Amino acid sequence: MRNKLGQIGLVVLGALLGATLSLNYSAVADKEASSPLPIEQLRAFTEVFGRIKNDYVEPVDDKKLITEAINGMLSGLDPHSAYLDAEAFKELQVGTQGEFGGLGIEVGMEDGFVKVVSPIEDTPAYNAGLKTGDLIIKLDDTAVKGMTLNEAVKRMRGKPNTQITLTVVRKGESKPLVFTLTRAIIKVQSVKSKMVEPGYGYIRITQFQEHTGESLSKAITDLYKPGPLKGLVLDLRNDPGGLLNSAVAVSSAFLEPNSLVVYTDGRTEDSKMRFSATPENYLRGDFKEDYLKKLPSAVKTVPMVVLVNNGTASASEIVAGALQDHKRAVVMGTQSFGKGSVQTILPLGNNTAIKLTTARYYTPNGRSIQAKGITPDITVEEATVSGIEELPQLREADLEHHLTNDKQPDESTPTSKAVPSRPVPRIKPKGGDEGKAELPEFGGKNDYQLNQAINLLKGLQILQGQN
Repeated sequence: MRNKLGQIGLVVLGALLGATLSLNYSAVADKEASSPLPIEQLRAFTEVFGRIKNDYVEPVDDKKLITEAINGMLSGLDPHSAYLDAEAFKELQVGTQGEFGGLGIEVGMEDGFVKVVSPIEDTPAYNAGLKTGDLIIKLDDTAVKGMTLNEAVKRMRGKPNTQITLTVVRKGESKPLVFTLTRAIIKVQSVKSKMVEPGYGYIRITQFQEHTGESLSKAITDLYKPGPLKGLVLDLRNDPGGLLNSAVAVSSAFLEPNSLVVYTDGRTEDSKMRFSATPENYLRGDFKEDYLKKLPSAVKTVPMVVLVNNGTASASEIVAGALQDHKRAVVMGTQSFGKGSVQTILPLGNNTAIKLTTARYYTPNGRSIQAKGITPDITVEEATVSGIEELPQLREADLEHHLTNDKQPDESTPTSKAVPSRPVPRIKPKGGDEGKAELPEFGGKNDYQLNQAINLLKGLQILQGQN
């Protein structure tokens, strides 16, 4: 099993590549599905190649033409398959360690523009006020229309302390918004925790990195130092995902040993894998000792609420789905993103690779999250600020060329019991600008969804006391 786990590759949903969950196993051709090469189409390809070489208004390098052809093949499949040049491949590998250069936004392509999936907390993009659903139409003075996602990502990357200007179209705004951002080394703190009230703990996971499981273990231990917990909130809102083994580690902290966490299925044998709450499925790299082994036993039974929203994607959906299927926690919030596909990183040589969608993943009860997401047990809408129009809720099903859900081809979103939202007072931004309004930060005292989660845990505590 450890050898099998060793095949899982490095994948990060880091600052500018959009939400992905990846495995790194060798791709095996499906012999049963093999067919003769499409000679006519290949002839058309070579003819187009020749026409461009001879007749295009300016000379074009062969390498550029072939690279763009590869980009086109992959980007036309689904939103998450892509060609990774040497720079992008290096960024992906470095990003799993929670430190990388850039602006700090998860992005995808929509109608030829770069669409913000989620800004990462405590980064230049987040601090400047970029929001989920924003369409980036210009990078400095260059229009985004016509760029590939990789080209746009390259322009947004750069040396720390250099600036870039983003022109953004936002729903509800009469004219484009202009943001001037200073690039930085993005250091993402994967796990944050605190005691909300005596006996009620709060843990937020912002991204699944190499050391997320270890950091979670420390956070749980610290929360239990004052004494037993009455309830625990696990916040996965706006968590774009990350490493699979870290998702298994987080799930394993709260589930009984050997509980199924997730399984994957695709066309090749290597894509059919099962991951349970066992050390060999989450320990990797430098970890020689099981960091979950010494956790308080009460963490397996403490009443839990998991908070999700439309920015909860991929690995974070695995955790929410596993805890929901095992009835270990109440899932609260709004419908999650719906990223239920697996990408394989296939090195090509010359330090380049392709990121290819090779499987779908499924919750322990066999649910596919792809283009559906996790439906919360109790729907609690995010708080709104008076006078501010609600931002569009971007999800996997809104992306061009997204995979369908093989379990439920109809992509309608199921409903659940709803708790009405309420407006919150206008809150001054940090700069004290009276002309702006900000939504409460996750985990803050005005976090309406968190307050509802604590109220639910208190209610469960009362019911348990009556039994």
